[in-house]
Amino acid sequence: MRTGELGLWWRSIGGVPAPRAPLPGSGEADVTIVGAGFTGLWTAYYLKRARPSLEVVVLERETAGFGASGRNGGWVSGFFSGSPRLYERRGGRAGFAALQQEMLATVDEVGRVIAEHGMDADFIKPGQLSVAMDAAQLTRLRERVASGRERGLGGSDLHLLDAEQLGARVRVAGALGATFTPHVARMQPAKLVLGLAAAVESLGVRIYEQTAVQRIAPRTAVTATGAVSARWVVRATEGYTPSLPGLERLLVPINSSMIVTEPLPAPVWEEIGWEGCELLDDAAHVYVYLQRTEDGRIVIGGRGVPYRFRSATGGRGETGRATIEHLRAKLAEMFPPAGAAKLDHAWSGVLGVPRDWCASVHADPTSGLAWAGGYVGLGVASANLAARALADLILGERSELTALPWVGRTPRRWEPEPLRWVAIRGTYALYRGADRLERRSGRPSSLGGLVDVISGRH
Repeated sequence: MRTGELGLWWRSIGGVPAPRAPLPGSGEADVTIVGAGFTGLWTAYYLKRARPSLEVVVLERETAGFGASGRNGGWVSGFFSGSPRLYERRGGRAGFAALQQEMLATVDEVGRVIAEHGMDADFIKPGQLSVAMDAAQLTRLRERVASGRERGLGGSDLHLLDAEQLGARVRVAGALGATFTPHVARMQPAKLVLGLAAAVESLGVRIYEQTAVQRIAPRTAVTATGAVSARWVVRATEGYTPSLPGLERLLVPINSSMIVTEPLPAPVWEEIGWEGCELLDDAAHVYVYLQRTEDGRIVIGGRGVPYRFRSATGGRGETGRATIEHLRAKLAEMFPPAGAAKLDHAWSGVLGVPRDWCASVHADPTSGLAWAGGYVGLGVASANLAARALADLILGERSELTALPWVGRTPRRWEPEPLRWVAIRGTYALYRGADRLERRSGRPSSLGGLVDVISGRH
């Protein structure tokens, strides 16, 4: 089994392409974007579509999609991170509902752009199943549906399935039920990054790779080969934000790891079902997420080493044996027919987590600094909607998107080290403990609820 190498998604298309040329020296632009992941590329795309005359430059330390954008679980989700009540503090119940409806529509917007540009990204929209592996998880799913109803989600947006209804879709061993939503799509991340980067360049955007931005200042991005001056500088660095001076505690890079089987034979799929290829996760505190790939594999991901001291980001995704075995055991628990399947690849990546677990979009016309991020692992669609809001803000357009309650948020910073390391590692240890208690008792753990409050997650 291979590990690292940025993951199977890149390997399956022949590896990461040769890097584009680095920034040759100092220059000027209307908009400079730091980071060629989904946030940066989508922002460049919508800016140039709205105003073709803009000079837009993207600066990338590695290659486009090096981070979470090219390594994620392949979900395009209409849902987003953070507690509804925190968004409601800014926009009220109506503001949160507006954000949720825009997110649901964003899944189709991503699909529309993929189709318009003929991107080969394996995009389908089969929906998502969240399965309950014990009675406590089933209670949590019922509460999730009830909360959704209170906040405007109808039965067609999110509803419960009993065990028999779930089994008609996919046979997850021991599952007691599930929720289903149609507002989640599947795609191949590396293919989408490559297609989006090509579309952006076709619009006249210049992407410079192997160009590390050392410092962001008002209207300036400073690199080793020179500074790029611009009316706007957009920070789109997500989990890599702590590498920038002065931003060490703004977001933390939380690690997520994945393993993938070799293509499974037809008899195994006949036992499992899953013909609909729905995206799938469980309702544990420390959850796992899965997809059935285009070529008949199972990808399963979850937290391995959740956080590394001083916000280290883990290079090209090498993954420890203990994490691989944990995910293998979870795969065998949920899908016994696949338990003996040979593993093909394991990899890891980091996602950006703010102190309150809520995403933010901001543009300050005084300094010319703008940013979006903090998606907590739900960034494929969130980055698209955030980029469209950023584009409107940069262009001075007041729109429904600029009024959404994640615009203008400034979450407080994380604690300094070593408190940050102790707190995050401790949080996940307590969540694992809560999951063990719930499996034994069948009741939601008060420990899990307490950790939710202390961590700021809910």
